[in-house]
Amino acid sequence: MENKRKNIKRNEITSLIITLIIIVLVNIIGSFVYTRLDLTSEKRYTLSNTSKEILKNLDDYVYFRVYLEGEFPAGFKKLRKETKEMLDEFRAYSKFIDYEFINPSESPDPAERNETYKILYQSGLNYYTETVQTNTGMQQIMIWPGIILNYRENELPIDLLSGQSGQSQETVLNNSAQDLEYKLISAIKEISTTVKPTVAFTEGHGELSDMEVFDIANTLSKKYIIKRAELNEQLNSLMKRDLDRDSNIVIKPAYDAIIIAKPTESFSEKDKFIIDQYIMYGGKVMWLLDNVSASMDSLQSAESTMGLTLNLNLDDQMFKYGLKLNKNLLLAYPCAQIGLVTGQGSNLQSMLLPWYYFPLLSQASEHPIVRNLEAVKADFVSSLEPTTSAPEIQKIPLLKTSDYTKVSSAPVFISLDILNQRPNAKMFPQKGMTTAFLLNGKFSSLYENRMPTSIATSSEIGFKTESVPTSMIVIADGDIIRNQLAQLDYAKKNNKRVGSPLPLGYDQYTNITYGNKQFIENAVSYLLEGEGLINIRSRELKIRLLDLNKINGNPIMWQVINVVLPSAIMIVFGIMLAILRKKKYTSS
Repeated sequence: MENKRKNIKRNEITSLIITLIIIVLVNIIGSFVYTRLDLTSEKRYTLSNTSKEILKNLDDYVYFRVYLEGEFPAGFKKLRKETKEMLDEFRAYSKFIDYEFINPSESPDPAERNETYKILYQSGLNYYTETVQTNTGMQQIMIWPGIILNYRENELPIDLLSGQSGQSQETVLNNSAQDLEYKLISAIKEISTTVKPTVAFTEGHGELSDMEVFDIANTLSKKYIIKRAELNEQLNSLMKRDLDRDSNIVIKPAYDAIIIAKPTESFSEKDKFIIDQYIMYGGKVMWLLDNVSASMDSLQSAESTMGLTLNLNLDDQMFKYGLKLNKNLLLAYPCAQIGLVTGQGSNLQSMLLPWYYFPLLSQASEHPIVRNLEAVKADFVSSLEPTTSAPEIQKIPLLKTSDYTKVSSAPVFISLDILNQRPNAKMFPQKGMTTAFLLNGKFSSLYENRMPTSIATSSEIGFKTESVPTSMIVIADGDIIRNQLAQLDYAKKNNKRVGSPLPLGYDQYTNITYGNKQFIENAVSYLLEGEGLINIRSRELKIRLLDLNKINGNPIMWQVINVVLPSAIMIVFGIMLAILRKKKYTSS
């Protein structure tokens, strides 16, 4: 018996020593090799390869001042926790990440607090007011859910909240947690990038004005250099021609990407040639083209108008690149609404009714540009079809109408009478029609075998018949990139100047924000940077929320299940374990 006890004791000591050795070895290995197990189905706590690469390439300290410290409602505490965990994850891949959490309301002096608030507001952060229960009763507090990012001499504000007006606070905070990696990584890349790509909006063919693309240009200017490029039939409109050391002409695009936003005038062959050669040399293009001319302005003074074919002289060029621009208008449901005034005199009433010519577009594929994208609002949109003329070009559909669509070939009679028609299946016989495509590959020149020998062989012109691998995006609606300008009624209600630009995608008549801005941002980001950052932005994290109806229906039962039951199970398990151990050693 005595020997048996000694053997048991010896085995226990040996097991303890082996366990300690294993723990020490694991810690030593862990100090040199970083690893982490992520058991969530969507890999919620795993950084993307793009994020890791950006972090590993940092060469100086990036400092985060996070203003999420203090007594907050539960949702903001969760956002604070998620932010800290994300920054800790960043630290694992870069020694140049540092942060601190700051309480902007910490000072008991009201004047000092207000001065802090003023500095934060001037730095670009926004505040939110919340009413919370304190020891002294209900109190209104100011929350600044944002970060001031510092890198060398540069400073960048980051608003952590993501959401649309009208969404619940819970939805906004959940969206914010989902967008956290994208926001922080894109901010690091933005502030640490010394050479920014150049994006040019073309001019010369009745394209949208500066004010009509003001919001998207302002948004893109945070990451890119934004310019205007006039196509004036000059070879150097989009290209740069320099001499190398041997006095040879070196030709390259003057801009990393160009945006052709809703031209209304025909393109000359010279300007088409300039765009064509820009593409052959690797230039990226976003085409936003109306193939049918139709406008709501014509319906301000009349109950009907005509949608007529718009001759931009681009059909052959698009066909060569692999797409056919159809001369039609698409009516679809669901769609955006417009206001209709009824009644007379003092009995005037305004009603919001579905306007089928403004269909809401959804993603037509799982490409990162459109994955998890909010509905995109279109204004008088046409359809696009891939052709067999460029079989080597990859043609990826991006946007489409709903499965309740009607195709009207131009000329199209457009009447306000359609507002009185309730949507039904017979009214919309076609299924979703594609309205935007991404084209990838090596494009053939429209002017192949069409140029005189003197031009085709000129070193100054540098004519190319096939492009280097490049990309373009074609959208059959120019208004997708156009922001609204504040009208009189909206300007009065919101203290805005009449004619001032509103955020892209925001509809001042219905107070709804659509996904137009995110779509254009994603599209430009893809053209210039590839899928990296877009993959982060479009990644879907499953938010597993509690069912409030079940909770409110029987709150005591759920409190018992979540609080009392786990404790009871642990107590029973402990008692059973003690009984078994006592029985085992008693028998021994």
